Amino acid sequence: MGSNGSDRRKSQRLRLQIPMFIRGVDATGEAFLDLTKTLDISAGGAYLAVGRTIRRDEVVSLTIPAPPPTSSDAGLVPAAMPPIQARVRRSHMAGDVTLLGVEFLRPLE
Repeated sequence: MGSNGSDRRKSQRLRLQIPMFIRGVDATGEAFLDLTKTLDISAGGAYLAVGRTIRRDEVVSLTIPAPPPTSSDAGLVPAAMPPIQARVRRSHMAGDVTLLGVEFLRPLE
C-alpha cells in the first residue's frame, strides 16, 4: 500500500535521539558497557553513534536507562525496559565516532 519495491523498511523510521546503554564485545574482543544515543529508530532497528568499533554481525544489548523510582512517583514512572538484543548490520567511522546500523532480533511492539 503506497510502497514501491525499492523500500526495504518494514516500519517507519523516527529521527529521535534516545539515550541508551550498549553492551557487547568490540572489534578488539574487549567486553564493554557504554552510554550512547540513537540518531533514529524504528520498530525493526536503530542508527547509533558509539565511541568504539564494533564488528558487523556482532550481537549487542541495548537498554534504555530509567530513573530510579521514588515513593512519590509510585506508578507514574515506567519500570526499566528489558534489554533489546540487536545485530550490527552496518558500521562506518565518522570522525571520532562509529555509526552503527543495528537490526533488533525481535521487532519492538
